[in-house]
Amino acid sequence: MAALWARRREEAADEALIRSLYAEHGRALLAYATRLTGDRATAEDVVQETLVRAWRRPDALLNGKGSVRGWLLTVARNIVTDRVRAKAARPQEVAESPQTPPVQTDHADHVVDSLVVFDALARLSPEHRDVLTEIYFHGRTVSEAARTLGVPPGTVKSRSYYALRALRQGFAGGRLAVREVAG
Repeated sequence: MAALWARRREEAADEALIRSLYAEHGRALLAYATRLTGDRATAEDVVQETLVRAWRRPDALLNGKGSVRGWLLTVARNIVTDRVRAKAARPQEVAESPQTPPVQTDHADHVVDSLVVFDALARLSPEHRDVLTEIYFHGRTVSEAARTLGVPPGTVKSRSYYALRALRQGFAGGRLAVREVAG
């Protein structure tokens, strides 16, 4: 029971110390922190953090080395310096809006679309797949694709028509019955 009373007396003394620190130095701390930060709300947070640090280390205040106000102002300056350094260490946060779109869009839809297209291409006959690969993935013209594949340009046109038609039907029907289409 005595330990409980001793702890309560110690807590009351700590609270009285912080109240007296705030009453005596609060205005000066707030003015100093406001001058350092340029923002009243941030300065209030700095003063609060300074008093919390004083509450955690009452021995630093009562050791007789320098003035209490000097210690409090030094702690406040260090808190502001730490906040500036922390803010500079991470990228600036920007709210998303139509004027500031996210830097990196979600690529999940692109990945899924690519997988669906690759699966659909795998279901095509090799001749149809080769024509679409040459024209759409390699960006070749009909004549260039014909030379690369060793077939006449009319065959490239015909195969691309039937391959695209098969893909379209497969996507529309929810399945890819592509090999059935002649070409």
